[in-house]
Amino acid sequence: MIKKKKLLSGPYLVWTVAFIVIPLLLIVYYGFTNEAGSLTLENIMNMGTPENMKALWLALLLSLISTVLCLILAYPLAMILSNTKANATGLIVMIFIIPMWMNFLLRTLAWQTLLEKNGVINIALKFLGLPSLNIINTPYAIVLGMVYNFLPFMLLPIYNSLIKIDRNVINAAKDLGANEFQTFCKITFPLSLPGVISGITMVFVPSLTTFVISDLLGGSKILLIGNVIEQKFKQGSNWNTGSGLSLVLMLFILVSMAIMQKYDKDGEGAAF
Repeated sequence: MIKKKKLLSGPYLVWTVAFIVIPLLLIVYYGFTNEAGSLTLENIMNMGTPENMKALWLALLLSLISTVLCLILAYPLAMILSNTKANATGLIVMIFIIPMWMNFLLRTLAWQTLLEKNGVINIALKFLGLPSLNIINTPYAIVLGMVYNFLPFMLLPIYNSLIKIDRNVINAAKDLGANEFQTFCKITFPLSLPGVISGITMVFVPSLTTFVISDLLGGSKILLIGNVIEQKFKQGSNWNTGSGLSLVLMLFILVSMAIMQKYDKDGEGAAF
């Protein structure tokens, strides 16, 4: 039986090595070598240039704003869903999941069409006699795109944590005289913290590394660190510098994963 299980894990092991381990090793190799193949730290130190630091700090700022907005929007909605009847909840959750089945690029292109100067939103505002909305090619549009695309990744882990909370615990707190605010602060939120941490990680990491959203909604005028890395690989064919910058970003990802592991050891906030 054990041998059969090992055989069944074989394809997964091959897939992991081929598509995760080997690409990571290549990034590490190129990140610590120059074009001649000699060891160097120059590629990683390139993150300290003014242009790259500006792109990194802007990416961090927009990622933090997007993560906070996703949390503010997702938590109340998750609480409403957790208190809704099962049939209605399944339908509402499905409404949030269905857009994720559509290609990420198409969803972002749709927002580009909506937000452009002669787009659907401005045409509707003009028809109503209201001032036009000029946020395309600005950081506001990028944040909007991040929130729209990554909101489900915040909603589902929090919802998953909330539905696991024993209602008897909440009822007991109320029976002991706690009001709604006290119950939320001392019972609901602490018990849902694994889902919150998981959601924050799942939104912050892709927001930090994205380049498609800033390309389309920022009009290629606003460079985030993801755009800089993309340009190193695609336009300059400078795999060494691109890999070095990617290794620096990987540190942020590892820190985020470590935080999630600390506060969600049992995977209670997992939604997928």
